Amino acid sequence: MKDLQSAFYENLPLQRDFTRLSDPAQFSKLPDDWVLGVADIVDSTGEIARGRYKTVNTVGAAVISAMINAMDGALFPYVFGGDGAGFAVPPGKAETARATLADLRRWADEEFSMPLRAALVSVADIRKAGKDLRVARYAPSTGVDYAMFSGGGLAWAEAGMKAGQNMVTPAGPGAQPDLTGLSCRWSNSPARHGQIVSLVVQSTPSATERDFADLAQSVLSASEALERAGHPVSEKGPPMTWPPPGLDIDAHVSRDGRHVILHKVVLLVQNLLIAVLFKTGLRMGRFEPDHYRHMVSSNADYRKFDDGLKMTLDCDPDTLRQIEHLLEEARRRGKIRYGLHAQDEAMMTCIVPSATRDDHVHFVDGASGGYAQAASAMRG
Repeated sequence: MKDLQSAFYENLPLQRDFTRLSDPAQFSKLPDDWVLGVADIVDSTGEIARGRYKTVNTVGAAVISAMINAMDGALFPYVFGGDGAGFAVPPGKAETARATLADLRRWADEEFSMPLRAALVSVADIRKAGKDLRVARYAPSTGVDYAMFSGGGLAWAEAGMKAGQNMVTPAGPGAQPDLTGLSCRWSNSPARHGQIVSLVVQSTPSATERDFADLAQSVLSASEALERAGHPVSEKGPPMTWPPPGLDIDAHVSRDGRHVILHKVVLLVQNLLIAVLFKTGLRMGRFEPDHYRHMVSSNADYRKFDDGLKMTLDCDPDTLRQIEHLLEEARRRGKIRYGLHAQDEAMMTCIVPSATRDDHVHFVDGASGGYAQAASAMRG
């Protein structure tokens, strides 16, 4: 039987209307004895400049994939940030989180030559520092729900990590986190209405929660006028081509000690079968390609509250100008910092425990830098 602390997140109500999450009252305080984990890529901007953003996304999503597998089915809040991730776990899972992050640090460096930093800090310590950690659950579909964070604690922990505080030491050579289900086989989704816009908005110390809530609601109202609220992935799912664009990355993620070239051959054959199924719409056992495509789009995590507002939108020029006007006005009043990055396509990184269930997770970001580029261009 689960204790009340461990069941805290599972018992939170599911929010179905994303716009309601601009209201701070929709968030609940995480218990003091829970632990927050944060991780991100060192010099992600440089990695993007070297053309490795799909790898950056994959390593960031690997943090969540490894934690999902380590938690053995227990629900916990997590958020994907493009070049990293954050999550919170009850006290009984703190050492599990530490071991998983240690494995991830070693794996990312050995498999991709991409240094990953990671840190753990208790929620009690976050509150001692004058910040808070509150969470809500948003369900974009009947298949999945995603955590939303507020209170400043996540951003505080990330800043501390970058300063070398509360760091998790990498595991020994050869460490391998369990990344079952992590994949990146879809092709990018081109913009249909203008550009794919990645947006990061954060409040300033002079802004009240009400100030930020009002601004977020105004931006969301503008984006709601877009087709499907700016959803960058078609209702029929993203494009699929063969061979898949992320094959080499997939091979490194899933090889589990096997020779990478031989494993790529196996993945080529697997992906050819998958491509045929999607092209023809033929069922295989309980797998229905058309239904799966629809759920991929429905489940996509393209907007979130992550100690601020992050969205990746398929945005027309007029709506983009409207959103920029709202942001500039709030910035001039000293209430927010924000960054925008526009590109031609959106990309998707996926965690699929089973293709025959509807609980597969899909993280959406801009295809040429997305959230990381927007964050590096913050104006305030």
